[in-house]
Amino acid sequence: MTSPLDLDARSSKPGDGAVVGKPAEAAGRSGPSRIVSALLRVGLLPVLLIAGVVVFASIEPRFLTPLNGTNIGRQLSFLLIITMAQMLVLVVAEIDMSVGSTIALTSVVSSTVMVKVGGDGFTPVLAGMLAGLALGLVIGLVNGVVVAKFRVPSFIVTIGSGAVAFGLALIISSGSPVTGLPRAFTTALGNSSIGTVPLSLVIALAVFGVLYLLLNWTTLGRYFYAVGGGENAARLVGVPVFRSKVLAFVLCSTLTSLAGILLTARVSSGEPNLGGQYVILSIAAAVLGGTSFFGGEGRLSMVAIGALFLVVLSNGMNLIRVSSYTQQVVLGVLLVAAVVIDRLRRRATR
Repeated sequence: MTSPLDLDARSSKPGDGAVVGKPAEAAGRSGPSRIVSALLRVGLLPVLLIAGVVVFASIEPRFLTPLNGTNIGRQLSFLLIITMAQMLVLVVAEIDMSVGSTIALTSVVSSTVMVKVGGDGFTPVLAGMLAGLALGLVIGLVNGVVVAKFRVPSFIVTIGSGAVAFGLALIISSGSPVTGLPRAFTTALGNSSIGTVPLSLVIALAVFGVLYLLLNWTTLGRYFYAVGGGENAARLVGVPVFRSKVLAFVLCSTLTSLAGILLTARVSSGEPNLGGQYVILSIAAAVLGGTSFFGGEGRLSMVAIGALFLVVLSNGMNLIRVSSYTQQVVLGVLLVAAVVIDRLRRRATR
């Protein structure tokens, strides 16, 4: 784990996940050991992604069709945004278990506001989206303050806030979908494309670009990695630990709400049960992409590949008719394997 004291020795681009190695130890390793060490650092994810594409394409001809490519892009847009959001709190050595409930509550609240404002123009859409994003900001602020101020484990805090959010979603919606959303909302955000590229994917890529700049070229990005690398050491060298953690949670929940709005547009209704699967999916994609479960490390580009890998895997298994129960088993195995590999990779880079 990289200490804040190593900030100047790190790559000037923390988001690229540079890790300071130990040349003396590396020089003493045998050839096979160097290969294993290199694989642990770089990861097999890109290879597995390519292998998955080849396997599914050979089994199911529909896998490589333009229509399925559009479907993969649309599915990727939602998971990519949520995974990048989850990465931010993982980098500061925390975790957000409330992302699924945040999506559900955002879906219900934004939909309810649109319906209450009424009409089919831009005004209800803007009002609903602003309400949803503001809600995400508040959830993140509460999570961040409780975790950073009172030093309560984020796992517990976000499970609690997630339960509250899910309960509120059920209360507001009476457990039923909120229908009657403006057509401008469902058509523009839910189904429109730029060429063959879904608009939601364009938005996700824009978020990727903004976060890349944040993590690689701003002081706040360096603070995130410093806090995750060692909170006490970061505090000693003047890093604002409290503010950094709160901002990480605020960004996480706000981006999650953005994904919730896009998902709502896609399903054309406010759904109180929307988003539950994204808790484990976002964690799995981030950790598979090399973001350390223990903080201080993570590359945005690899997180994107992790999200793409899970989407391709899910899409391919659906096409070849693998049951949803089996898919859950596969996802669980991948998550455990990713955490174990993360532990081994950390040992290899020490």
